[in-house]
Amino acid sequence: MSDFNLLELTDFGLYCPKADIFIDPWKPVGKAIITHAHADHARWGMKKYLAHHQSEAVLKLRLGQDISLQTIDYNEFLEINGVRISFHPAGHIPGSAQIRLAYKGKIVVISGDYKVEGDGLSPAFEPVRCHEFVSECTFGQPIYKWSAQFEIFKEINNWWRMNASQGRNSLIFAYSLGKAQRIINNLDLAIGSVFVHGAIHKTNQALISNGVKVVDVPKVSQEHSKSQFKGSLIIAPPSAMGTGWVKKFSPFRTAICSGWMNVRGARRRRAADAGFVLSDHADWYGLISAIKGTGAEKVYLTHGYTDVFGRYLEEVEKINAVELKTLFEGESVDLGDG
Repeated sequence: MSDFNLLELTDFGLYCPKADIFIDPWKPVGKAIITHAHADHARWGMKKYLAHHQSEAVLKLRLGQDISLQTIDYNEFLEINGVRISFHPAGHIPGSAQIRLAYKGKIVVISGDYKVEGDGLSPAFEPVRCHEFVSECTFGQPIYKWSAQFEIFKEINNWWRMNASQGRNSLIFAYSLGKAQRIINNLDLAIGSVFVHGAIHKTNQALISNGVKVVDVPKVSQEHSKSQFKGSLIIAPPSAMGTGWVKKFSPFRTAICSGWMNVRGARRRRAADAGFVLSDHADWYGLISAIKGTGAEKVYLTHGYTDVFGRYLEEVEKINAVELKTLFEGESVDLGDG
């Protein structure tokens, strides 16, 4: 990929041969840098991991307490065989990072997943000047344009308030890592009680142990009587949709929080009562502003609408764009818990 082989794509993933280290590899390797703890970027089986310190407890929760993990803070540098490596905020979820590789005056940045709007939970995305930039484009089409976060949460709180006034509980399905905590921190707790699925509660505790400020709400347990849920809001991972677990909250209304709710019919296909367009990925305009902010001469597109977005960069922005075939998923269309 790079002129003097600073980064290349292999069958194992993105590889920096000078430092003999992989970034978000999808097969077991000796040394792996992890941009963030979602399952398509942080996989089991690496001999050694390097990640941001806010990812530590979550990575151990997901991959095992015995993994060999070194952590680093943002803007902290380490050097391996002449390659200077640093982590920079990606704004995607807590602990998410862009990885900057510098060698003999050449700079390459691997962004992982990112969003440009500050969410109050994760440090906001910071453009890093570089020669080459590796970017996702999960929502790399002009139809994807997000409303401001405060507007989305006003809609969510109004929906919850209406349901509660009608004697119904509110059940929201969202990713266990990142999305769920973002929702929790922006709920109007004057409306009623908030509960979370056990998987989300474990994730919350892991993040809190690493200094992430998440409102600590109780998990749903067998000790809770049905009356205790009256008028409450319950957050669960998408995997809980349609299972017997949700029956205990009847009567209830359901909602999905995802960027895919921007597409007409997506909510209906998932048989949800409501859909809120809330994504932890940059929209079309966010992708463009992020890439321009890097000043990169060349951009590698790893997942999403790589063809559409690549053509735009080439034809309109006059930026050299190259599509890469990787195993990253972005925000899964089937709303699996990424």
